[in-house]
Amino acid sequence: MSADKGKGNIKIANYSDWMSQLPSKLWTIPLFKLAIPGSHDSVSYDLDTSSAIIEPDNLTRFSWIYCLRRIVRTWGMTQEYNITMQLEAGVRYFDLRIARKRNDHHPTRLYFYHGLCTSTDVETVLREIHAWTVAHPKEVIILAFSNFNGFEKSIKEKLHNHLISFIKTLFGSKLVPPGIPTLQNCWDQGKNVIVSYDYPANHHPEMWKKITYYYANSMDRAQVKSKISEALGKEKTSNYFFVCGLNMTLPADHRILIYILRLCDSFPNVIRRGLPKLLKWLKQQSGVNIVASDLATRKDFVSTVVELNSALMKP
Repeated sequence: MSADKGKGNIKIANYSDWMSQLPSKLWTIPLFKLAIPGSHDSVSYDLDTSSAIIEPDNLTRFSWIYCLRRIVRTWGMTQEYNITMQLEAGVRYFDLRIARKRNDHHPTRLYFYHGLCTSTDVETVLREIHAWTVAHPKEVIILAFSNFNGFEKSIKEKLHNHLISFIKTLFGSKLVPPGIPTLQNCWDQGKNVIVSYDYPANHHPEMWKKITYYYANSMDRAQVKSKISEALGKEKTSNYFFVCGLNMTLPADHRILIYILRLCDSFPNVIRRGLPKLLKWLKQQSGVNIVASDLATRKDFVSTVVELNSALMKP
């Protein structure tokens, strides 16, 4: 895990506290306009091969096959390091997909998922994040909860209310309310956690609405670039967060076999081969907000995104 130190107009000594090291001119710019590094499927480093297969749908009935679960893990693991290590590397946006395991004897226990559920439950990981935010009060993080799986109709409201209540209790006064946040006003108020929740939560004023995540749904780098370019055009005058996903996506149909039958390959290996070329292209872009990637702790990702803020320094 590494992130190069700033090579352009913005000099960062340590990316674990990069926000507080930005030039003061950027402290009063809305966070919607800052370039912020994020991780895609942020907790997929922890996928559990004893879990039933959650997705893709056409594989769920084969959950009993252990070697298939291992393959799903190999091709579903988009991050290499845990949440604290991602935070230390400079990642500030987290893509958190939530699932309830079928037949779990604990009525409100939840997990993260990407193909499989994680070994570690949601509350444990959120406590880890909270501890980090206490130690780094000037680093503003964004937690995006979405893709709720296994929230059956009869218990859906109960599960959402439990999770939102846990989030509010855990982060408390650190929660940034919806508005037009800047680093300066977050610091002044002693707040540094933004929670986006993709489910109607109007009775919870601390929750932010869904953050649009633009991604190509393709393994083709040209398609990834095209989708991000489209997003940048669409969001040019936006006054809200948006995510440009640098991540490539495996096919959901039979074409997935082209990849998963490569027994000596893995999704992280595919990303390692393609990410440097995407970052080279990203350096030429402007107007980005959140940029999310697989292997977000890899060399140059965080520093490349943070350096994009140099454009905001120009007269």
